[in-house]
Amino acid sequence: MRIHWPRRVFAQVLTAQLAITTGVMVLATGLFLAPLGHSLDDQAMRRALAIAQTAATDPELSHGVRATTPGPHGPVQSAAERIRRATGALYVVVMDTRGVRWSHTNADEIGHHVSTDPSRTLAGQEVRQIDTGTLGRSARAKVPLRDAGGTIVGAVSVGIAYDSVHGLLLGAIPGLLRYAGAALAAGVLAAVVVARSLRRRTHGVATADISALLDEREAMLHGIREGVVAFDPRGRIRLVNDEAQRLLGIGADTAGRDLDEVLPPGRTTEVLAGRVAGGDLLAISGGRVLVANRVPTRDGGAVVTLRDRTELELLGRELDSTQGLLDALRAQDHEHANQLHTVRGLLELGRYDMAVEFVAEVASAQRASAEQIAERVHDPLLSALLVGKAAIAAERGVSLRISDATLLPDAVVDPRDLVTVLGNLLDNALDATAERRAAEPFVEVELRAEGTTAVVRVGDTGPGVPPELRDRIFAEGWSTKSATVASRGRGIGLALVRRLAERYGGMARVTARAGGGALFTVVLPEALAPASPARQLTATGESP
Repeated sequence: MRIHWPRRVFAQVLTAQLAITTGVMVLATGLFLAPLGHSLDDQAMRRALAIAQTAATDPELSHGVRATTPGPHGPVQSAAERIRRATGALYVVVMDTRGVRWSHTNADEIGHHVSTDPSRTLAGQEVRQIDTGTLGRSARAKVPLRDAGGTIVGAVSVGIAYDSVHGLLLGAIPGLLRYAGAALAAGVLAAVVVARSLRRRTHGVATADISALLDEREAMLHGIREGVVAFDPRGRIRLVNDEAQRLLGIGADTAGRDLDEVLPPGRTTEVLAGRVAGGDLLAISGGRVLVANRVPTRDGGAVVTLRDRTELELLGRELDSTQGLLDALRAQDHEHANQLHTVRGLLELGRYDMAVEFVAEVASAQRASAEQIAERVHDPLLSALLVGKAAIAAERGVSLRISDATLLPDAVVDPRDLVTVLGNLLDNALDATAERRAAEPFVEVELRAEGTTAVVRVGDTGPGVPPELRDRIFAEGWSTKSATVASRGRGIGLALVRRLAERYGGMARVTARAGGGALFTVVLPEALAPASPARQLTATGESP
């Protein structure tokens, strides 16, 4: 049967951990036994050396070597055997300066030359070694034998049976294996626990599946048309896809950084950081209207999705403009119907002169109002917006006035931006004025040029804006009006006004209007093209 490497991640981790744990335990056991063997050998040689040194100090041995002859019943053999039996040594051999044995465990070896070279010892050195002699392998030590005058008269060699040393080593192995087995069991148990936890976290997927899932995730994140920003539990950016980089105007090197380091302070940062609660939260980034939703993750982080609602918002505002135009047409239709009824009544009553005079007055008033706007606001889009808003204001019982200081040449670089600014300011002013119901409700508009800078002022007779709310009123998503089901979201109009002003390098602010109400001022530098001399003469009413 062929043994296959497991495909599941947890099984692979468990197998690898078991193999590593077993290998480490075997290696650790071997590394422990090797120095243990050396230590036992060293202990045995030190013991043999101590016995040999003690025996060499016995004057009976040195005297016997000098005064007697070697023999199995001589005084040297008797003393050596007494020392061997007392210490448990394998042998105690005494030799003379020629290397001839005077004592030995085997009496037949007495009088014969020793099997190993004694020259180093007879030269005055002490020797320790593991060696093999006539009695087999032993841990031995050799020391010089000196007489009372210190002259070397021979040597003493003591051996410790190596089998006893090996037995000590073998005796230590069972205990060592027990400890190693216990450690291995603990390692296996820990590996099983880790593998089970990993199995729960990976849902039992295989390694190849994880690789495929990562590839699919990368393709999906960078291919979808929604921005995705992931945060770790500490609020640092974990992942940003291509669309989020485009929408937020940030680079791909933001991973691992705090959000406050990447984005400037504002509502967008507050929404992404989760400091603003709710769903489908509106934010503005770089002139784009974004819809953000934040979903927390299990590890304490979060994932924020961003949808670009700029085009939708522009379409919505175009629909608002269309609706405003329809409201203006409906108001004019209603007004014309009343005027026609009046003319018809005068004709039926035979008051023909009064009918002609009435028609002339109505036509003159409407023509004068449109002509007044066109004379002061030369851009056709802006003048058309003011004419339409005037009709809507009249229907709501509000008078739309054009300030005497209004004079804007036909030199607007991008009329759509000024239409957005003026349209939002007028809508807010009409709502506020109609809500308060002042004695003489009106909205006053001032459009003027200061070189290449366009200045827009819109005042109303509404309730005004308290000083503590004058900064917050331009924040994204903040509004004093309640959002209805049909609304497209509140708190975007004035935020767009401020963003447009800041994009031009200008500003937008609100103050109190003299006599009550609010006065919004927007300054747009470089919003007008430099005027030619002919255009300047035309703007001042002089002939070129």
